[in-house]
Amino acid sequence: MKKTYQYAIACPTSMGVRITPPERMAVQNSNLFYMQATSAETNVLNVASSLGRECLALTKFVKGSPIADFIKRQLRARNIRFEGLDVEQGGPWGYRHQFNVADSGFGLRAPRVWNDRAGEVGRTLSIEDFDIERIFGQEGVGILHLSGLIAAMSHETTECCLALAKAAKQYGTLVSFDLNYRATFWKGREDALSEAFGEIASLADVLIGNEEDFQLCLGFKGPEAGGKDLASKIKSFKAMISQVQEKYPNAKMFATTLRQVISANEHLWGAILLADGKWYVEEPREIQVLDRIGGGDGFSGGLLYGVLNGWEAEKCLQFGWASGVLAASSLNDYAEPADEKQVWDIYKGNARVQR
Repeated sequence: MKKTYQYAIACPTSMGVRITPPERMAVQNSNLFYMQATSAETNVLNVASSLGRECLALTKFVKGSPIADFIKRQLRARNIRFEGLDVEQGGPWGYRHQFNVADSGFGLRAPRVWNDRAGEVGRTLSIEDFDIERIFGQEGVGILHLSGLIAAMSHETTECCLALAKAAKQYGTLVSFDLNYRATFWKGREDALSEAFGEIASLADVLIGNEEDFQLCLGFKGPEAGGKDLASKIKSFKAMISQVQEKYPNAKMFATTLRQVISANEHLWGAILLADGKWYVEEPREIQVLDRIGGGDGFSGGLLYGVLNGWEAEKCLQFGWASGVLAASSLNDYAEPADEKQVWDIYKGNARVQR
């Protein structure tokens, strides 16, 4: 870690809004919706920003849009600074911010998510939009966090993420990369994205992703198929990472969450981390789920918060696991801890009233 920096974590991102029905209703039979500003990348920042660390979103906005204004207000409230050009809408069929339409599911009715991203202004993100020397050189960034979602969104965002990763290394900033594979983003661009993701991964200090992410994003061959239970998933992930380590020796941490869905309201939740040549496993525990979206981002945010603090690897994993639980206990798709104690109480299973 750099010893001095203004921004604990920075990320490139494309902001939008998420609307969900209240009371765990389904989208198609609801007429009331709760709206929040959203992006996978700022969800990761939210753990550190809630705990007093200044974080930065590098993004783009539609000039004069009330949705853009809503997003900016929400980011300010979450202690996340932002930089980004305000782009003219260009008429009713011009630029806009994405809408993520989702419900939380209930019991055996699974959550459903519908992404409406046509004309999304964040698809035009470019490193030329930002003063890199000032941000990374003068002000300083502890960790640059990249997600496979923004990296795969368009040719422009792919180039932007790759350029930011190179700039981060130049200025001594750690790079975190959550592979976050989405088939719909990769369709028709498989070869180009595979090459770009491989280059970003070669610059990363922290790599986050499940077995499928490493196979589909970076082209690794998976081990022989085993069972679908969590013990088999742990064994399979360890075998996968042994290959990844050889190809990407710059990375010092490899992590993923472990999830088994019992119902929309109840999951088995665990996590696994390889750091400094040693494996750490949070054995899956039964947790109650209010809204599952953002649990993985909460985990990443908690893990990186531990890295910022210079914690031992096992403590980073524990805090990440509990931050994921915190995100899953909220209707928002991000973890918003009141303080570190709240997260550690979750880890310890202490749900007693706090007076």
